[in-house]
Amino acid sequence: MASRRASFPLYLYITLLSVALVVASGEMLRWYGDLIPGAGEFVVLVVAAAVVALLVSRRIVAPLEQLAREAEAVRNFDFSDHPVIQSQITEIGELGRAFDQMRDTVRRFLRINRRIAVETDFDALRPWLLDRLVDIADARGGALYLVDQTSDALRVAALDLEGGKAKPAPELPSLDPQAMPALMTAAREGMQRLGGRLSEEELRALGIDPAFASMDVLVLPLRDRRDFLLGMLLLFKAEAIDAASASFIEALAASAATSVETQELLRAQKAMVEATIRMVADAIDTKSPYTGGHCTRVPELTFMLARAACDASEGPFATYALDAEQWEALQIAGWLHDCGKVTTPEHVVDKATKLETIYNRIHEIRTRFEVLKRDAEVEYWKALAQGGEECTLRRRRDALLAELDADFAFVAECNLGGEFLSPAHRQRLQQIGERRWLRTLDDGLGLSRDEAERKPGPAPALPVEERLLADRPEHRIARPQREYLAPDNRWGFAMEVPELLYDHGELHNLCISRGTLTGEERYKINQHIVNTIVMLDALPLPRHLRRVPEIAGGHHEKLDGTGYPRRLDRSQLSMESRMMAIADIFEALTAGDRPYKPGKTLSQALSIMARMCQEQHIDPELFELFLRSGIYRAYALRYLHPEQMDPIRIDDYL
Repeated sequence: MASRRASFPLYLYITLLSVALVVASGEMLRWYGDLIPGAGEFVVLVVAAAVVALLVSRRIVAPLEQLAREAEAVRNFDFSDHPVIQSQITEIGELGRAFDQMRDTVRRFLRINRRIAVETDFDALRPWLLDRLVDIADARGGALYLVDQTSDALRVAALDLEGGKAKPAPELPSLDPQAMPALMTAAREGMQRLGGRLSEEELRALGIDPAFASMDVLVLPLRDRRDFLLGMLLLFKAEAIDAASASFIEALAASAATSVETQELLRAQKAMVEATIRMVADAIDTKSPYTGGHCTRVPELTFMLARAACDASEGPFATYALDAEQWEALQIAGWLHDCGKVTTPEHVVDKATKLETIYNRIHEIRTRFEVLKRDAEVEYWKALAQGGEECTLRRRRDALLAELDADFAFVAECNLGGEFLSPAHRQRLQQIGERRWLRTLDDGLGLSRDEAERKPGPAPALPVEERLLADRPEHRIARPQREYLAPDNRWGFAMEVPELLYDHGELHNLCISRGTLTGEERYKINQHIVNTIVMLDALPLPRHLRRVPEIAGGHHEKLDGTGYPRRLDRSQLSMESRMMAIADIFEALTAGDRPYKPGKTLSQALSIMARMCQEQHIDPELFELFLRSGIYRAYALRYLHPEQMDPIRIDDYL
């Protein structure tokens, strides 16, 4: 590191120089004419000269010291206003004014760049930026054009035709670059002054007042990092622009181009994310023809409830509000609230009967009944051939056939799962299952590897009698180790995991008390919310979207802490999660496209939800808003069948 030389204030140099000049002058005077009478007078003269030189030098140096202090402030990025430096020395005064202009220029440049860097609303930024550029260039007006990303045509983005009052662009047709070769050449070649002025026809095509035809035009291209044209800026001036202002405007145009490119990239990225989200939601709905539209209707209903809460001016939601970033988080969470269903097997989501897996296994059981009926016919003819009494044999056969028909009809009815299955019905199923039928073919042939591994061995000798309805070992599918939830899992899931992945036992399924799902299948469906949270948590979400997994993953929780998958209570649930819970429940209750149940009427659905409020399952304040704002009615008019829309008296449910 180089050493610094010792330095002295400028005023000392000036004083010493003045004294030296006085001494030299005195010696010269002595030499030529003995004009100074004595040494005493000479000393007085030297001292007086030193004092005068010191005072004069201090007046000269003071503005320079002030300039040094302000230069230090600028070095520390302090661009606050200071008094303009005044000096009787012409050069120092000009230096002070130049420094003040430099500070003001840098300050304006930084302020504009800061606004360009932090502004997220590019539609608001464009007229503001044009206004600043028109002001800096001391122009009479200006226009900002951007290249359309799809057609490469130029579209007006902002106009300032009133001198410092820029406005968003009006609806004007896009410009064909081929129609204005001179203008496009200027845009391609960089900032320049056009040799001729634009004609009135060209100005009209640009959407600019023809009165500007009398002014020169400055053209500034806006280019991205790959030197592609993003747009152009036009500034109309009555006189030539000075070099300093031109450099400043070029620098700002470069910053504006960077901002345009960044905003376009952000818009494209956001559009791609939204399209991907919609694609996932549509894929889930398309995967199941019976639940198609669920991933569309639930977010829409959630947004309706959120808007009603934001619009409330009194009551519990008077202070509730969502900014743009919070709305974005809610929208993404709404569209992806069931993204985990992509992992749920279709035959579980759409299980319309108790025996359904990939197909409805009632057909297998029907075949066994058919075998028993054929056996009854065969036994009848065998006994008749052996001399049995025909009338007795026929009555016995017909009674057995009728019993088999009745038993199968009962089994088929139980398979539908429409009504609660009583203990008496379960007992009858067990009795029917005790019937035996004769199997003569090896049931180990034609099996997949997994099926073969589940079958116990060794195989019994054929023929073998089997139960008519059976829960066999191969019906029990073990749960993989990865399917279990560790008690200390990072997401806080607190769900009881069944021992088996699936249990396809025939009696096990037919004896389901309500609905069509076994405990294992119900867990598999509920597991979609676990997968939703895990999938969303794995996304590299920006800071303002970090709550998306929590919002999307909380719509199956209950205020009393008995929901799933994390057993969160009211204090742990966000308002948006509670909104989505109401939307999800109302959509599920009223949906008319489920294979296992018809859509409920408005009164039935609202009665159930009112009871859920009393049981602290859903938020009663949000439910009241849902009713009093008329959201339920607006939704019903759009999505429900006319027969579901019975009369509603709101106070009956509050």
